[in-house]
Amino acid sequence: MDDIAQATGLGKGSLYGAFGDKSKLFHRVFGDWCTAVVEVAEERLAGGPDAEALARLSGYVHLMAENAASDTERRGCLLAKGAAELAQRDPTVAGRSAETMTALLTLLRTEISAAQRHGDIDSAADPERLAALLLTVVRGIEAVGKAGLDPETLRNIADTALAVLPKPGGGNASRPGAVRPARTNSVPSVPSRPHDPPDSAQ
Repeated sequence: MDDIAQATGLGKGSLYGAFGDKSKLFHRVFGDWCTAVVEVAEERLAGGPDAEALARLSGYVHLMAENAASDTERRGCLLAKGAAELAQRDPTVAGRSAETMTALLTLLRTEISAAQRHGDIDSAADPERLAALLLTVVRGIEAVGKAGLDPETLRNIADTALAVLPKPGGGNASRPGAVRPARTNSVPSVPSRPHDPPDSAQ
């Protein structure tokens, strides 16, 4: 609380008066972070022509890989760290985490269904399962990046996840030359909160 008071210029009494206690303050920060995580996904998975759905999926998955690759201090994500450390004993964190994952899953599933309608992904595949796969990959990239995997490996994980999406006719749906965004030295512009977390969820 001393650090927060110093950073904000507010007295601890003002902070406690506004939020009640440390737990409520953390819940507010955690909730705002989760909202921003979903907003980042909504910017990339905002819907649109079915013909561009696979490109939107590719852009989002690669954006998450680039964000993990750029986290050179390996601080990770407050959503992942908060859920891992607190969800088992904190119903508020558990509920907000589940709500966030459900929202991400829905966005991914919607784009997968659009890509299926356009013929880029096999229409016989279960969009719910494919969305769960991509969600696990996206969240897992952050975790293994924090554990020390090099940036190129993180990017390759994203490539592979997209490559295994089933293509009509038994092939795969990946066309890296067509859908993969060009790599640059900077991460695409997105809200900073989901990608600039504090050192601890507590």
